[in-house]
Amino acid sequence: MNLLEKDITDVDFLQSLIPQKPPFVMVDALYHFSKTEIVSGFTIPNNHLFVFQNRFLAPGLIENMAQTVALHTGYKCFLEKKKAPIGYIGAIKKAEVLSLPEVGYRLETSVEILHDIMGITLVRAKVSCDGVVLARSEMKTALAN
Repeated sequence: MNLLEKDITDVDFLQSLIPQKPPFVMVDALYHFSKTEIVSGFTIPNNHLFVFQNRFLAPGLIENMAQTVALHTGYKCFLEKKKAPIGYIGAIKKAEVLSLPEVGYRLETSVEILHDIMGITLVRAKVSCDGVVLARSEMKTALAN
């Protein structure tokens, strides 16, 4: 069940929900949020740190997935009127990059929360563009506190 009434595209608000700050931000929209799922969006700018020869690089796709997990935690904390914690990628399993998108493309990243206990979150993530899967992984993230 989507707990959002409408898409959130206020970049300043979204940036307040994640620990990353420009130029390292890789989410600019929130499309779906539930207890166990989130879908974020990101339009790749031409001057991004992970753009090379007009392509968004694999580390950017992996970080986009991790930031979508952080956005889930941050938005959940916002709803609970708590401060969003800082988190880290603890492990990446089964990462697969199938294609590198071009500048200007709109990414849609979906994350399924598989387990979330004691500050450790195990997720399955997928980055798509126009319905085509570009990357997928399983990862663990850990909260700093």
